[in-house]
Amino acid sequence: MDAITIERETLDEAVAHLHTIRDFIRFGVTSLRASEVHLGQGTEDYFAESSALILQTLSLDWSGDDQILDSRLLPSEKEKIVELLAKRINDRIPLGYLLNVSYFCNQPYYVDERVLIPRSPIAELINNRFAPVFTDGLATIVDGVNRLPPVVDSAFVPERILDLCTGSGCIAIACAYAFEDAQVDGADLSRDALEVASINVEHHLKDNQVSLIQSNLFEKIPPQQQYDLIVSNPPYVDASDMADLPQEFLHEPEMALAAGRDGLDLVKQILIKAPEYLSSRGLLVVEVGNSEWALRQLFPKVPFHWLHFTQGGAGVFALTASECKQYHAQFVAAQALSE
Repeated sequence: MDAITIERETLDEAVAHLHTIRDFIRFGVTSLRASEVHLGQGTEDYFAESSALILQTLSLDWSGDDQILDSRLLPSEKEKIVELLAKRINDRIPLGYLLNVSYFCNQPYYVDERVLIPRSPIAELINNRFAPVFTDGLATIVDGVNRLPPVVDSAFVPERILDLCTGSGCIAIACAYAFEDAQVDGADLSRDALEVASINVEHHLKDNQVSLIQSNLFEKIPPQQQYDLIVSNPPYVDASDMADLPQEFLHEPEMALAAGRDGLDLVKQILIKAPEYLSSRGLLVVEVGNSEWALRQLFPKVPFHWLHFTQGGAGVFALTASECKQYHAQFVAAQALSE
């Protein structure tokens, strides 16, 4: 079915008859909803999408005084807003690429079509300094919050962190904010992605704490590099879902999304190599999204700790270093069968 578009006549009418920021936020909500644009690349509702488009176009903070919403706009400001709104609706360009900014862990990151737009539930883990809530019954609830697996000290503070498939660098940089004394490596196969990550590392003044490595997963990382925390949001979209992606996602780099028939091509490799790079008390945290079902089916005897998120999201597991070693033979066997 053809995408629903917005006509120039409607945009001209808005420029002529609407006046305030509040007017245009309302107009944006109506237009986005009527055009059935796909959300989920940074915002989850039409009001947030419209507010972000308009306020950031005007260089205004989301948390600004509510009274500013009744400020009147210049004709040139109106034109800029409707121009971006038309691109968002008619070309289905994600908002992050239109504005070249996306927020992760409450911090802004530069993004363009060389990288995935940040939207991982791992942000909640980082904000909580990796004291996650488990839903699989393997952890003990204390004061309403579940602990990490028993092998991990509740006062766990990683000294070395690796972010595999770092993309824009948002996870690596957010980890550097959360653990100010940790050294963080961000690895990615894409040179283009690392160029974007470098912009963000410099912008956030994390050059002395975050190092970027061009590597196909662990390939260029020496095994003597032992990490207390390995975190990854790798490509995990299976072939079926890739064929049905909304138009907005087609603007994102395919190599940051597609991961084979079952979505587990990279995840299986990570599971095999992680034990070599984790310290004795280390933790592996990986997002697999909709491929969670496939991973459960592939390894029914592996006790993945599936994490619960209060702010939405799923498909993220944790394994301790000892668990990675304990089930290493199963991971190797599964990879051999898929080759």
